[in-house]
Amino acid sequence: MLVLSRKKGESIVINDHIEITVLGVEGDTVRIGVSAPKHIDIFRKEVYDSIQEANRDSVSPAEADIEALMRLVRDSQQK
Repeated sequence: MLVLSRKKGESIVINDHIEITVLGVEGDTVRIGVSAPKHIDIFRKEVYDSIQEANRDSVSPAEADIEALMRLVRDSQQK
């Protein structure tokens, strides 16, 4: 992990296309602004993690669905 110190109004640039600017600091809270091309998705980490979990859940078959499929296969083989 790269660790940088920035003051209010200062920025960092990532890969020529993404600029992160410190907008303000109030107590333990740092406000940042992110400028990036529209095709780049930007999420808060907790939102990103939630999206990733939902994606994993959507491609993982439920145990009940697997059992139902296995019953269908067994039934079709017995006929």
